Amino acid sequence: QVQLVESGGGLVQAGGSLRLSCAASGRTVTMGWFRRAPGKEREFVASIRGSGGSTYYGDAVKGRFAISRDNAKNTVYLQMDNLKPDDTAVYYCAAGLYVFSGTYAYTQSRNYAYWGQGTQVTVSS
Repeated sequence: QVQLVESGGGLVQAGGSLRLSCAASGRTVTMGWFRRAPGKEREFVASIRGSGGSTYYGDAVKGRFAISRDNAKNTVYLQMDNLKPDDTAVYYCAAGLYVFSGTYAYTQSRNYAYWGQGTQVTVSS
């Protein structure tokens, strides 16, 4: 069983930046971020493979967010720049123990076995 603990959420003005962190209690292969805004379905944000060489992003955040990981610390990061009010959501860290098959698989929440408790990000206009 792998436990994930997120940190780094908060309140920021539009155009600002935040950096989320997610520490895993054990080794993981694929790690990612999803978010859920009030009244909306869970949305894929970004994911990264174990080697750190391949990254994937949702269309809404491409060019503004960057995912990275420190395997020595079992930690994944989400650097969020040029934040918009539409980015307001609870952000969830997710992890899987396998390399997924195909780009689409990385965007599907059902492929991730472990989830964090979530951290709130609020962007004011």
